[in-house]
Amino acid sequence: MSDLQQCQIQIKGMDCPDCAQKIEKGVKQLPGISSAQVNFVSGVLTYEGNISSEAVNRQIINLGYEPLASAALPMSVSFSLKGFFEHLLQQNETRLGLVGLALFLVSLLLEALNVYPPLYIGLQITGLIVAGYPLIKDGLSNLWINHDFNINLLMAIAAVGAIIIGDIEEGVTLILLFVLAEALEGYTTERARGVLGELSGLAPDRAIRLSETGEAEVDVKNLVPGERLLVKPGERIPMDGFVLKGTSEVNQAPITGESIPVLKEKGDKLFAGTINGSGALEMQVTGSVADNTLARIISLITEAQSSRSARERMIDRFSRVYTPAMVVIAILVAAVPPLFFGQSFFDLADGTHGWFYRALALLVISCPCALVLSTPVAAISAIARAARSGVLIKGGAFLETLPTIKAFAFDKTGTLTRGEPVVAFSRAVDCTGGDCEHCQDVLAVASSLERRSTHPLAKAVINAAEANGVINQYPPAEEVVVSAGRGISGMVNGGEAVLASHKHFDDHFEHSPEFCALVSQAEAEGHTTILLYNESRVRGFIAVSDMPRFESAGVVKELKSMGKTTIMLTGDNASTAQAIGQQTGVDLIKSSLLPEQKVEAIRNLSKTYGQVAMIGDGINDTPAMSAATLGIAIGGASSAQAMETADVILMAGNLKQLPYTMRLAAYARKIILQNLALSLGVKAVFIFLALLGFAPLWLAVLADSGMAVVVVINSLRPLRFN
Repeated sequence: MSDLQQCQIQIKGMDCPDCAQKIEKGVKQLPGISSAQVNFVSGVLTYEGNISSEAVNRQIINLGYEPLASAALPMSVSFSLKGFFEHLLQQNETRLGLVGLALFLVSLLLEALNVYPPLYIGLQITGLIVAGYPLIKDGLSNLWINHDFNINLLMAIAAVGAIIIGDIEEGVTLILLFVLAEALEGYTTERARGVLGELSGLAPDRAIRLSETGEAEVDVKNLVPGERLLVKPGERIPMDGFVLKGTSEVNQAPITGESIPVLKEKGDKLFAGTINGSGALEMQVTGSVADNTLARIISLITEAQSSRSARERMIDRFSRVYTPAMVVIAILVAAVPPLFFGQSFFDLADGTHGWFYRALALLVISCPCALVLSTPVAAISAIARAARSGVLIKGGAFLETLPTIKAFAFDKTGTLTRGEPVVAFSRAVDCTGGDCEHCQDVLAVASSLERRSTHPLAKAVINAAEANGVINQYPPAEEVVVSAGRGISGMVNGGEAVLASHKHFDDHFEHSPEFCALVSQAEAEGHTTILLYNESRVRGFIAVSDMPRFESAGVVKELKSMGKTTIMLTGDNASTAQAIGQQTGVDLIKSSLLPEQKVEAIRNLSKTYGQVAMIGDGINDTPAMSAATLGIAIGGASSAQAMETADVILMAGNLKQLPYTMRLAAYARKIILQNLALSLGVKAVFIFLALLGFAPLWLAVLADSGMAVVVVINSLRPLRFN
């Protein structure tokens, strides 16, 4: 027996969420299991407990499924007759179904030739037993282990009922059609799982490691941070890292969805699974194979199914009640009319179906597979399609929420703007004209403080100090304190220094009206200003510019055309916010907000609009994202924190992905509603026909399992969404 640990097993043979629930319920009953969860979409059982894997595997086999040695998902998502036939031969129940079909066809030939009747009747019964044995075994095992009926047992009962009323051919047809329909349903479901397998196959298994002794091809699992790799032209980049030597254009579409290759030079980031262009690159590994960007994407998509929508949870609750309710109704249909109204129990001589036959038809129709498949496959198809386009959606709940969002609140810096601010100029209180010595000293002191900060404005100040040759005029500040939304303070060259916003200085540091007017003028021109206190006085200010993204105005316009309200939330002053707001075209502007005030702003917007999304970089805006209905992070490929904190991640840092994702989510929602209408509508029609005696058993099978196949195929349409 092993210690308490978490394990995963890939399971073959699950063709609908009911299968996943059956396995989960059965495994949970094993002694030593503390938790178990089956992800139907990925086909993976995750369990935790003090139990051997052999015991878990035995339980899975007893329930009628096959545990696999590896967790590899199918790679292909294409459909073919050859592929379906190969699928039939891979599973025991379908192989027996083919044998049963052959026996049945021979019996029909003998019957047509008027051969000895007991012979062809015996062949039909043999074919039914051969094809029906796996169904009976699975149904009885589930009844013994989980103490409930499943569709396999119901089908076996219906087939036996057909034999009882003397309709052997229909009983055999019922079983054969059900086995083939279930096989087709399983085949289409496996192809749906292939969308995850495609992502898993993006990163290569091998890499060329560089060392003092030369080059060596190694398994990527053996690589550790700090090692050097060679990536030849045209090869996929095996690990996350950065360029040490070489220049090349890299196709980042598998990660970010960008259609145009990105030039990579020394120091630039590289992502596992992306494709190198025409130049050889020497790179350094920055993480393990389990922690690279591609692995996180696959993990997030695989786990996305656990975040189910309210509609999906409602359908699950309904299906748990629906099937046993239909069994009770079938019993009443068989018993009440003959007992209380003198109706015929068995079929009449004129071919009219009796109430026992009608009850059997109800049992056949009672399977809720099409209904429970209506949402999860469509959701994972849309999530996988979004991932191919560089957008991560962390589950069906968030996918279905996207089209309902009424208002979009944007952070300014790095979201509506490029997030690459540059210093326009620095100005000292005692400036003697131009970039004088005093103005340069303001920049030098500020860079001493900002070397201890990671804020985008800090990078702009440091770059400007380097460009002006004053970066080393003072050593890095000591005793630095960074206060979100309020600035940074510390000791520079033995004296106190504070770098903060104009508003903060208005509240805490006295400065002349003339200086205040100068700062306000810079803000009116669209600059962000940061003021410096040093040597016991206000020393001056630095004006920083951050231009809007080229796509911001177009994205805001497109969202507004969808009937959405757009808002900009920023810690910047009103003048700068107004200038950026006018350029991007947002409906509302809320400026001078501290992080906690952004949270309050989101709550107020939620009261007004109901459903509100917050779009930011996933780091500084995390509290506001958490307060919103939906948190959307931009630039997730460069930020592991953004991938962890947001509900939706735009990997490329391109706002154009937002309206695309909105349209994709709306399309997936339409597909889900179509599936629900089809599955419920067809089921209602056949229940009505069954009660009237107009639904033969074979047609009921086609209506039930056939509709499940239709739902799966319809649910794959988001994969082709453009």
